[in-house]
Amino acid sequence: MSFEQNKYNFYGWQDATVLPIDPEYKAAGTPRDFYDLLSGIWCKETCAPRMQDEWSEDNKTLGQCSITAFLVQDIYGGKVYGILRPGVNYHCYNVVDGHLFDLTSEQFGDEVKELVYENNPEQLREVHFAKEEKRLRYEYLKKRVKEALNICQTY
Repeated sequence: MSFEQNKYNFYGWQDATVLPIDPEYKAAGTPRDFYDLLSGIWCKETCAPRMQDEWSEDNKTLGQCSITAFLVQDIYGGKVYGILRPGVNYHCYNVVDGHLFDLTSEQFGDEVKELVYENNPEQLREVHFAKEEKRLRYEYLKKRVKEALNICQTY
């Protein structure tokens, strides 16, 4: 996939240049390439249930943050951090080898300017995936990514 300047609008797109640490996902390319792939996979079924009525093709990243951030962590390594949002929910993003990026920030539109990407708590998958619906959405997203990358599925 070729990189075009200003093609991406997610937060930190300029810094999203790391490569997969998991050789199985080599075809995922950089997080920018992975964003392109995810853009064809994110759907109402991968969106957080409380937001599914608002999900649309025009706002594909809505409700996708934690499952996307933990999948990014699987592929690229690093840590997942969370910005506390109203309603005591965390918006998740990734930091990999000093590269900070948020593949799902576009869901906030102009409000993204108000998000503070520093001094936020690390997020743990054990906490997030204690909610079965979230774990199932993550597994579904991961399955669809593997299918798109032609990675052999093991069950």
